[in-house]
Amino acid sequence: MNIQKLKIQPDENINIEPIKPKQHFEILDGLRGIAALAIVVFHFMEIVYTPEKNFIAHGFLAVDFFFCLSGFVIAYAYHDRIAKMKLTDFFNLRLIRLHPLVIFGSVLGLLAFLFDPFGGHAQTYETGKILLVFLSSILLIPFPVMADRYFNLFGLNAPAWSLFWEYAANILYALFLYKLSRRSLFLLTVFAAVGICFVSNRAGGSLLGGWSGETFWDGGARISYSFLAGMLLYRSNWIIKSQLGFIGLSVLLLLAFLLPFSNLNWLTEPVVVLLYFPLLIALGAGAKLSSGFRKICVFFGKISYPLYMTHYAVMWMFANYYAKYKPDANQLFFIITLGTIILLGFAYLTMIFYDIPIRKYLTERKKKA
Repeated sequence: MNIQKLKIQPDENINIEPIKPKQHFEILDGLRGIAALAIVVFHFMEIVYTPEKNFIAHGFLAVDFFFCLSGFVIAYAYHDRIAKMKLTDFFNLRLIRLHPLVIFGSVLGLLAFLFDPFGGHAQTYETGKILLVFLSSILLIPFPVMADRYFNLFGLNAPAWSLFWEYAANILYALFLYKLSRRSLFLLTVFAAVGICFVSNRAGGSLLGGWSGETFWDGGARISYSFLAGMLLYRSNWIIKSQLGFIGLSVLLLLAFLLPFSNLNWLTEPVVVLLYFPLLIALGAGAKLSSGFRKICVFFGKISYPLYMTHYAVMWMFANYYAKYKPDANQLFFIITLGTIILLGFAYLTMIFYDIPIRKYLTERKKKA
């Protein structure tokens, strides 16, 4: 394999132009879908097994992969035009892309909380408190007050914690990050890398944090490095050309999630986040996609966000089911496999009948306005 510079033209501020506007990185879309599936399986498994016995114990690192990929994609999509845009236009575009599923996931979480067939604690909450939790969820305001849900930042839709930080990164990008020279961006990324190592050390050697009130700032450290690293990949103007296709890169990505949980987490997790994920994105941007996998990658890319934002309502119900019935290993295999397939199908329906139509309507309305 060889490293190839992206074709660029001078720019008055940072001397680059982005890669061809019509180019689309289908393999990266496919890898996003693989990461989303991995995190669904991880969430099932963490309810049942301790990290030492969880075969996908590092599935939570998929969030760091999302963050890094987001930095790359945002820089690619907006670098050449954001200076000419109004801030309100940029924020509206990001809201249209992200927030419909924030709201939908919150509604699902509320319904699952109120009507969980396997139990739960809805009756112990006052109506006013439930309403506040729901409003904070749809407005993406951290509100870690649900003790029986381990003080998640968003008790009705736990994965929304990463969307909170995604919004923060987008805001900072539009305000000043896009203006940074490559040198300044590199130095800031190095500083953020030190932050990752500090968080890992403080947390006893693991980066599994950011989702709760107690670990709130861990999420800031995780997105700070990965988002900046993704930007730096794009702004450094290089991709890695190789013969690796979608299958090869998917295997390499899964290896990161399948790393055993051990006393070496203090080393392996930072290495994966700091070096391995940026490398995979550089490889994915330069790999060739065979025509046979194109539709799969496009589908995985489209389904990844709906799957991520709608799956966790089922996890709380599954946790209550498991606590009540204690199914054996064979039953768990069947439940988790079937559950993952059903969640994938539900995410597809959500995408077709809710997310795409809503975003299309909001986009057309914005154009008319």
